[in-house]
Amino acid sequence: MNRNGGDKLRRIFLLLIFSLVIYASWSLFGKPANKTGLQQSLENIESKIASVTQSQEFSDAFDTLRSGFLHLVEEIDSAIDQLPKEEQEVESQKLEKPKLSTPSEDMFTVYNFGLGDAKAKVEKKVGAPKRSSVNEYGVKWHTYHKDYQHFFMAAYDENNKVAGLYTNQDLLASKKGIKRGTPKATVRSKLGEPLTKIRKGMAYYQFEENRDYDVFRIDGTYTTVFYDKHQKNTVTSIQIISEGLENNKKDFYSKGSPALTKGFEFQLFDLTNATRVNHNLSILSWDAHVKETARKHSADMAKNQYFSHTNLEGESPFDRMEEDRVRFITAGENLASGQFSSIFAHEGLMNSMGHRKNILQKDFELLGVGVAFDSKSRPYYTENFYAK
Repeated sequence: MNRNGGDKLRRIFLLLIFSLVIYASWSLFGKPANKTGLQQSLENIESKIASVTQSQEFSDAFDTLRSGFLHLVEEIDSAIDQLPKEEQEVESQKLEKPKLSTPSEDMFTVYNFGLGDAKAKVEKKVGAPKRSSVNEYGVKWHTYHKDYQHFFMAAYDENNKVAGLYTNQDLLASKKGIKRGTPKATVRSKLGEPLTKIRKGMAYYQFEENRDYDVFRIDGTYTTVFYDKHQKNTVTSIQIISEGLENNKKDFYSKGSPALTKGFEFQLFDLTNATRVNHNLSILSWDAHVKETARKHSADMAKNQYFSHTNLEGESPFDRMEEDRVRFITAGENLASGQFSSIFAHEGLMNSMGHRKNILQKDFELLGVGVAFDSKSRPYYTENFYAK
């Protein structure tokens, strides 16, 4: 769901025009505003209007005009506060694509790293992670990138060996020539038929038939290849999880906790920015204020078992943002529910055109993500985008 308030500069211009109209109105009644102060001028105007007419309609109209003007002043102040920040933004330098080698042992590598590689080897090449946050496997995704370029995530086992990898950028290499942009049919022809179900404990989880990903069991790994149906069903990202790590996850959904909530929120935020960089769009800034708005809506949906942009009180995303005093000129909301993780949630959102448009909306500047779990540990994800 999206609401677009129009171009920022156009809005500032309109606000200034309204302000000039009000100022001109003041001059008809006497002293200019800058000689007595705003409050005094308004009091003088009210007094002179009262002497001209006792009409209730006229009085009501003026009260509305006065209230509107004060609101406009606040809007102008807020808009002006944003201008220096925009002028100071420096566009990130485009990094060259790293040279990728065809793996000799692993079926797939990410940035030339494979499962079993030492954490020290990874960080010697790419440096310390930008973020480390808990994932659904009970370990942490360590996020590596430079301004969200060369973006990938790695998980490590108790011996600090790579046990999980993910990327949605052009860092994938394969013994069979599969890379980002490879058609789905080619992937299946080279890797065989994907799994249709996965066992957890004494139960099996059946994958949806029309899913936008394939899961393959390859050389002691569970490898998930995600496809972009808006790019002719080609490979868009990959997740590689060791068999040991996958088997340690006993249920389909991991039990919710404060650490996992925070992890899912930041992971979805990072995935969104990595995708925007793929499309030559600006990076969004994390907004803790609107994150609370998003998290409250996820919690409400989880508690009351519904899934909608409109809550049970009839409030839209924009009503909720305004209620929480989030000022915006354009805003949007994405929702997801039931996916195993933020990775699966993000890939699903990118394959839904309305949600994809929000993720790739060039005018958005800020993003807050809120996650909550229901009594069955099913996660609910809310993304609130906006610009001000």
